[in-house]
Amino acid sequence: MLEKLEGIVIRTRDYGESHKVVILFTREYGKFAVMARGAKKPKSRLAAVTQPFTSGQYLCYTGSGMATLSQGDILKSRHLLRSDLILASYAAYWTEFLDKLKEEKEPDPPIHIWLETVLNMLEEGADPEILSRIFELKVLESTGYRPRLEGCVHCGSANLPVKFSIRQGGFLCPECSSRDPGALFLSPAAARVLGTLGAITPHRLGQIRVKEETRRQLERILRSFIDEYIALPLRSRDFLDRMKKDWRNG
Repeated sequence: MLEKLEGIVIRTRDYGESHKVVILFTREYGKFAVMARGAKKPKSRLAAVTQPFTSGQYLCYTGSGMATLSQGDILKSRHLLRSDLILASYAAYWTEFLDKLKEEKEPDPPIHIWLETVLNMLEEGADPEILSRIFELKVLESTGYRPRLEGCVHCGSANLPVKFSIRQGGFLCPECSSRDPGALFLSPAAARVLGTLGAITPHRLGQIRVKEETRRQLERILRSFIDEYIALPLRSRDFLDRMKKDWRNG
C-alpha cells in the first residue's frame, strides 16, 4: 500500500553500499523505519530528504515488512543544524533521547509537534539548554516518567520547594525536606523555572532567560532523574558534554 507520511529524520544507518535505513518520527505513527534505496548515492533524489533533522513528506510503500521510501519532499531542511557542530550535538541528543524512549509505531502527535518546535527554535538561536530541559520533560511525560512538579511530592504542600528528591520523584517542601537525605538542593529560581518548563505549551514558548547557576541546577536535577529511571546509554549526550566543556574552556 502506498502511504504519505509527515515526519522528521531522527536517525539513519547504512544498509549495504548504497542504501540507508531511515528512522522517522512521524505525525501519523510516531517512530517509523523506512528503507531508502540508493539514498547514499550523491545524486540520489532521496539523499537530501533523508538527512538528519530534516522535516518532510514521505511517500512509502508499506506492507508486512519494513516500508520502502518511494519519494520525499522537504518541508524544512535544517541545514544550519547539520553545519554547526554545537547545534548538531544538541539536536543529536534530543533525537537519540526520543529514539531510545519511544517504541516503533507508537503515535504521539504532541511529541511530534514538540520535536518540530525545539529544532526550529534551536535553528533560530534560542537557548539550547532551556530547550533541552523542556524536551526532556515532555518526552518523560509522554512515556510515563514525568517528575511531580505541582507541590511537594510527599505532603502536597504548595509551599515553595527547597529540594528535589530523585528517589521520590519530585519537589520537597521545607517541612518534608529531611525525608530524603540524598535530595538535591533547589533554589527558588530553579523551582519556579522547572515548574514553568513542565507546564509550558509550544505556542507559549519564547525566549526564556535564566541565570547560569539556575541552568546548571536544572541540568543536574533532570540528568539525575533520567539516569535513575531510564538508565539508557546516550552516546550523543556524552559527546555533547565534551563539546560544551571544550566550548567553555575556549
